[in-house]
Amino acid sequence: MGGRDGGELNGFHVGRVPEEAGELVSDFASEWEDVSFATRVWERAVDDGYRVDLRVHVLRGDRLTGPAELREFLTEYHERDPEGWSLTGFDHGEGAGFVGEGEAFWLVQPGIAVDVLVDVERFGGELLPIAESIITVR
Repeated sequence: MGGRDGGELNGFHVGRVPEEAGELVSDFASEWEDVSFATRVWERAVDDGYRVDLRVHVLRGDRLTGPAELREFLTEYHERDPEGWSLTGFDHGEGAGFVGEGEAFWLVQPGIAVDVLVDVERFGGELLPIAESIITVR
């Protein structure tokens, strides 16, 4: 699978987006539980509307103090079962985090994190190359 550049998002550069990911790209800003989100979504048209292929969130908030606190926050945000959410440790290179089926997230520094989600059926094998391509803009 080839890739294309995903551009800059709130202080980060998304270096790889699968070539087959949807061409409809949207940016959103939101806040939840005192954490701000800058989000970019890649979607494609399907018979009954649109399907999300890839989401990248840049999170900023004081409660994101460490990898465990980031995991706890995302468990609540994504409404996951904390006992059933199968994750393994992940070292992005810019910070420690976790990776699971279709999602990788890491703490860049206290208060700043990145969360990447892919459509597992289409891009499950691309998750880590996408995540590893996201770097802080210097």
